Amino acid sequence: MDSPHILIVDDEPFNLDIVSEYLDECDYQLSTAIDGSGALSMMENEPSRFDVILLDRMMPGMDGLEVLEKMQQHSVLRHIPVILQTGMANKQDVLDGLQAGAYYYLTKPFEGEMLLSVVKTAVRDRHAYKELQETLHKSQKTLGKMESSTFKYQLLDEAHAIASLLAGACPDPGKVVTGLSELMVNAIEHGNLGISYEEKSTLLQDGTWALEVNKRLQQPEYSARYAEVEFLRGEDYIEITVVDQGMGFDWQEYLQFNPKRVLDSHGRGIALANALSFSRLEYKGIGNEVSAQIDTGSIPFPDEHN
Repeated sequence: MDSPHILIVDDEPFNLDIVSEYLDECDYQLSTAIDGSGALSMMENEPSRFDVILLDRMMPGMDGLEVLEKMQQHSVLRHIPVILQTGMANKQDVLDGLQAGAYYYLTKPFEGEMLLSVVKTAVRDRHAYKELQETLHKSQKTLGKMESSTFKYQLLDEAHAIASLLAGACPDPGKVVTGLSELMVNAIEHGNLGISYEEKSTLLQDGTWALEVNKRLQQPEYSARYAEVEFLRGEDYIEITVVDQGMGFDWQEYLQFNPKRVLDSHGRGIALANALSFSRLEYKGIGNEVSAQIDTGSIPFPDEHN
């Protein structure tokens, strides 16, 4: 597998050198651009070339937000994780960046450790997205006419595989699969296994998140727990419900982008699912049940012969 390819965009050569020096210690391919228009041209010429974009917000000519807006209009580029770096850190500036499509936010000056942690998380998310899309491509022709189904699952790999299968039964599977996978993984790690938000932050920083998940899956108090996902097709909608056996959580603060968590290495998945993947997203009761709806109207089933 090729090393992740990162594009660093900044109009200050000194900043390019500093960021490149930090990232040189990792197994990444690095490319640089000194302005927004040049970076966008590089991405448009080879849309699948880059895995993460580290983008300066304030640049002459086309600034970072304009680059983001152009990326959001491109069917491939819109799915590349963007780390927006800037000295503008008030609430509205952060919200503007998130709403434009940035998935991560770094405020200058930042420590090298923070940069490496955020880039590592973005690379991990990009890898997960690619795997989901590959599985989705294989399954999309299988379940196009499915009316209803129920699956039980315990493992992360099972969550990703089932999410791909169910997304393949939706009119726009590429849009649905990432959000659905997020909800289903949350049901395992935060629901059944009781990993708190703060614990996940530490585990990601230490690089031990996957190890901790696997460890808890083997422990008696968690090993019998499972999550359940139900798919139901109505006349003009699809509803997917995910239920776990955990203690629930305070879900209200996660439905929208929260500037307080913008520098964290995680915590945006539910908000992204709510904004991009589904027509409606509703948590119920104590938060261990979530219902996602996709409006279909007269949209036909995916063509199984394509």
